[in-house]
Amino acid sequence: MSKSERQKMAAGEWYCCLDPELDALRLIARKAVHQHNTLDPESRGNIAPALKALFPKAPEDAFIEAPFHCAYGLNVSLGHRVYLNAGCTILDTASVRIGDGSMLGPGVHIYCADHHRDPALRRSGLEIDLPVEIGADVWVGGGAIILGGVIIGDGAIIGAGSLVTRSVAKGATVIGNPAREVRPKDP
Repeated sequence: MSKSERQKMAAGEWYCCLDPELDALRLIARKAVHQHNTLDPESRGNIAPALKALFPKAPEDAFIEAPFHCAYGLNVSLGHRVYLNAGCTILDTASVRIGDGSMLGPGVHIYCADHHRDPALRRSGLEIDLPVEIGADVWVGGGAIILGGVIIGDGAIIGAGSLVTRSVAKGATVIGNPAREVRPKDP
């Protein structure tokens, strides 16, 4: 029996994102994101109930500022005390794990999907996904973009506006486009 597009996506294989099952999952995520982004800030918890239902084992002390966007939600795993500032986007076509105590500044984007290089295959919706792992106590500055396949080690710092295309070592500081390691200045 052949695999569904969702099964191919989960297995890290090329799949067609233009698929009714995947469309339905994205609609569930859009509705959850809408609920989260439109709740009265004084009445909501850290994460709106519909959005929390998508995140596996989301701890009570994780906090996501509105507005927020995710593609599916069900591939996002948040650690304790994770903070996502306003305008964060996670295109979680693959696993996205964010470790305890990590903070993402405003407008941080995480992109797991990689589209086919052939224009005809890209037009047909063919893509492949790579996971992203952010360790514990990582600080990602505002406007940074993290691409699929990247692992960011514990305690690392990603400078604002950086484009992270490669993995980052534990405790390292990276800045720029593409992001490169620098020695941090003493405060």
